[in-house]
Amino acid sequence: MMADDGDGQLRTEGSDGLGAAGAEEETAAGEGWVAGGEMLLSVGLLALALLAAYGLYVRWGRRSGPGAAAQQNQAAAVPRMKRRDFTLEQLREFDGARKPNILLAVNGKVFDVTNGSKFYGPEGPYGIFAGRDASRGLATFCLDKDALRDEYDDLSDLNAVQMESVREWEMQFKEKYDYVGRLLKPGEEPSEYTDEEDTKDHTKQD
Repeated sequence: MMADDGDGQLRTEGSDGLGAAGAEEETAAGEGWVAGGEMLLSVGLLALALLAAYGLYVRWGRRSGPGAAAQQNQAAAVPRMKRRDFTLEQLREFDGARKPNILLAVNGKVFDVTNGSKFYGPEGPYGIFAGRDASRGLATFCLDKDALRDEYDDLSDLNAVQMESVREWEMQFKEKYDYVGRLLKPGEEPSEYTDEEDTKDHTKQD
């Protein structure tokens, strides 16, 4: 129905009310879409988190079962090594496959990580470092073979932050594992350790 609004212009009665109602409905519908989208996003993120957690469980969680416990018991039964120094070639023999003890080097120091075989054993997440100099890999957070060197690695190309990381890793290994000896540079002669030095070091580690 047409009516004069008093200023000489015609309008349709009820158009303002209908327009306002339509705007409110559009706003409500828009808010509904936004809320629905946020809910779908939350569900999607939750699903991704659960999937990632399951993937980690499948990869590592199952290894903490009876098999991992047996592996730990076996590692505990391996006798401690006497103090000695190693060349790179000698160190590689102690990868947990060829010899029962698992050794690795950090910043020129060799540690017996046999008690951490679930991490450094052949099936462990850091097994790539077993029998090798792990300094570069730990400093650069690299678990690939690219972080390993077949020749003696003096780490001279690492920056200050990376070298600080190497020293921090060295301190952590000293606190947790047995220090066995030094990683020898090419041409360097091994030290001769006495039984007293060996016993003193193992007592300190305990």
